[in-house]
Amino acid sequence: MMEIQLAFTDYTKLMDFFTSLGVTRAFMKELSENDNAKQQIYLGGSFEALNKIPYGSVRIGNLEGKQNFKAPLDLFWVSDDAETAPAPHAQLILYPKYPEVRLSGFLRECAIAPSTHLQPIPKSRRKGKDGRLLIFGVTSRNRIYIFLAPNNSPVANSLKKDGFLDEDKHELFVALPMVFHTNTKEILLAKLSGIIRSGWRQSCKLDTKGGIKVYKARNGGGYTLEALLGVIPNGVSEPDILGWEIKAFSRDRITLMTPEPDKGFYGEYGVKEFVRKYGHDAGDDTLYFTGSYKVNTKYDKLELKISGFNSSKRIISNPGGGIYLQTATGDIAAMWSFEKLLEKWGRKHAQAAYIKYLISSEPGIPEYYYQSPVWMGEGTDFILFLSALEEGNIIYDPASKIMNANSSKSKVKARSQFRIPFKKVNALYRDFNAYPII
Repeated sequence: MMEIQLAFTDYTKLMDFFTSLGVTRAFMKELSENDNAKQQIYLGGSFEALNKIPYGSVRIGNLEGKQNFKAPLDLFWVSDDAETAPAPHAQLILYPKYPEVRLSGFLRECAIAPSTHLQPIPKSRRKGKDGRLLIFGVTSRNRIYIFLAPNNSPVANSLKKDGFLDEDKHELFVALPMVFHTNTKEILLAKLSGIIRSGWRQSCKLDTKGGIKVYKARNGGGYTLEALLGVIPNGVSEPDILGWEIKAFSRDRITLMTPEPDKGFYGEYGVKEFVRKYGHDAGDDTLYFTGSYKVNTKYDKLELKISGFNSSKRIISNPGGGIYLQTATGDIAAMWSFEKLLEKWGRKHAQAAYIKYLISSEPGIPEYYYQSPVWMGEGTDFILFLSALEEGNIIYDPASKIMNANSSKSKVKARSQFRIPFKKVNALYRDFNAYPII
């Protein structure tokens, strides 16, 4: 019988192969006997796994009559002999009532998937961790490669020998070193340090081709910082640079995200009809929809509410719920569904850097001075966002308007903002620390 030639005689060879595939970060999870094709693979008792594993559009699904969230993955298996093949049905399933995340569909229609090592074991025989290791490699284009190292295999033994299976460590995911691994936090801090030390900078913005141009409006603090970092504004729901979202602010209240409602009157008829119905006349043929809405606090004709979130248990009790504006008669004026908000928050805010700036008082083109320290938040969770909203720390602060409202050439600007006082930002992250720039 021909002996199979293993391509990976230890984990460093696997990391080398990952690097050749474009992988920029790698991590592993120790599997237990209940991590299998039937019970799925457990990825944590919160939604924090979404910070590490890139995913597609979130949708509501059903499993055994119960609603949950599902998100597809661009996932490929890596075999022992260094072949790769897609797992076209791989997805994350988010069970909101626990809460927890599991990997599902990872064997179906993938010929090289290690199905032998992922078969279910009767509950009476399960003892916990069994020596199998699932190793993830993620590329800059959000493709995921995974490799299963069985117990006592060369890759598993080498990881154990080098201390990656230290029982004193309680992380669900253990980071693995890459040949060309870069510490994105250190790189970003170095870039921001140079900007902070350089003093006052003239307001500017990058165009779509990366060319720098003067920006004369006095709301350019964020644009200028992004331009100095080489970030081209694109409106895409992805982090700004090196996997980090950049938040420049000059006042206490910070804009977290600006998602447009996808349901209710707004979702059905759009921003223009919404502003015409619920906005106010600001003069000069302009209609505005503004305010400062906190959950369960009435403002004018509308009230901001959350449906399907149990704040005492800190779980989503109904995946079909969301955040909504309701009229006194019970009509839904606007609603942000959980699946859309979950997708946007998890993708964009896993890591964020907050930098305060001053704006010059002199007339003419504004100048900005970015201040130390840089505040960096890591390890967020959509439940933390909902809790902060429920507690009144996050405010819905819209600024949508229709210009030339009574003209056939009217123009509309949509601006739905969720904002938070800076002193409350730490509640959105597991870790939130200041990094002084000397």
